[in-house]
Amino acid sequence: METSILAMDGGRPLRAQPYPAWPYWDDREEAVLLDVLRSGEWWSVGGSHVTRFEDEFAAFHGARHGVAVTNGSAALEVCLMAAGVDWGDEVITTPYTFIATASACLLVGAMPRFVDVLPDTWNLDPALVEAAITPRTKAIIAVHLGGEPADMDALAEIARRHGIVLIEDACQAHGAEWCGRPVGALGDMGCFSFQASKNITSGEGGIILTNDERWYERCWSVHNVGRQREGQWYGHVALASNYRLSEWAGAVLRVQLTRLQGQAERRARNGAYLADTLAEVSGLSAIPGDARVTRNAYHLFKLWYDPQRFGGRDKAEFAKAMQAEGIPISVGYPRPLAQEPVIRRRVAFIADRLGLEPPTEAQCPVAESVCERGLWLPQNVLLGSHADVEDVVRAALKVQRAWA
Repeated sequence: METSILAMDGGRPLRAQPYPAWPYWDDREEAVLLDVLRSGEWWSVGGSHVTRFEDEFAAFHGARHGVAVTNGSAALEVCLMAAGVDWGDEVITTPYTFIATASACLLVGAMPRFVDVLPDTWNLDPALVEAAITPRTKAIIAVHLGGEPADMDALAEIARRHGIVLIEDACQAHGAEWCGRPVGALGDMGCFSFQASKNITSGEGGIILTNDERWYERCWSVHNVGRQREGQWYGHVALASNYRLSEWAGAVLRVQLTRLQGQAERRARNGAYLADTLAEVSGLSAIPGDARVTRNAYHLFKLWYDPQRFGGRDKAEFAKAMQAEGIPISVGYPRPLAQEPVIRRRVAFIADRLGLEPPTEAQCPVAESVCERGLWLPQNVLLGSHADVEDVVRAALKVQRAWA
């Protein structure tokens, strides 16, 4: 029986049953791994699973081409190199994202230029993107945070008008749709991750999608040590590295992809149900979102937290209380990337080496507010039943009553 004493204070947790385990797998993953093992073709050059996965994943997202790579971070780097982004260039992106979005820029010598996000989506504010463009701007990286697409209509129009490459960081957005169109090839290139927490996974892995033959060939060359498709094996026309995905991962991902449609539909249903049910909790709510998003991938379910409705306790203490009740809630990114010391040091280093003034530090009050009051639930919470989803609300109400 549920008690009013919080679990963190010695009471009985509201929920003892774990949420659906992730990653999910069955005997099909086991069978394809044995198939790769016995084939003796463990790399994509000689095997078939990676190339078939590239075609299948691209088709699922309405794209013509796919280039599978080692991980999502590598996918971003490959896209930037394919686009010719280099030392001293600037790339406009969001301050509220995983560090790889910015570090990919820095690793090719470019400086991320951060602009603030919209409070309704936590994605890039297109009006601020437009204002941040300088003669050094070579690319925009639009992050579909948590699986909710950014405003691709506005960002694509800005990129087209200014002759800037538009890259989608769709690493959390498998199967997401903007105005009925799958993300990933709405810009020039799009990147996905298959890291362990992602909505389909091979532990590590990534892919680049594009509809443009030119970007496809460039990405293929960069990911394959600067080779050309019809060139000699030891003929390298560009400086690049080896970002090829293994057959092991490609085989697993082909099976994982067969479940994505059904899992995406379940996450979407449960996400909508949770957003409605949270109306019972004053001070904890789903972010409003953008009505033009026709499918949110819900890698993360994003929440606004009001500490004044919970006895003035900050979100870290609230998250600790919820976790003790069996709800795997996260506090998210601790600070905007514009304030991340490792990012600031590298930007200053690049600017100094080139004799440039470093970009003015971005003022991102909305991102700061998200870092202060934003919370996440992971995607596997939304793979359960309605009762599983309702436990999030019940736990929040239990905490709220205890702190009243």
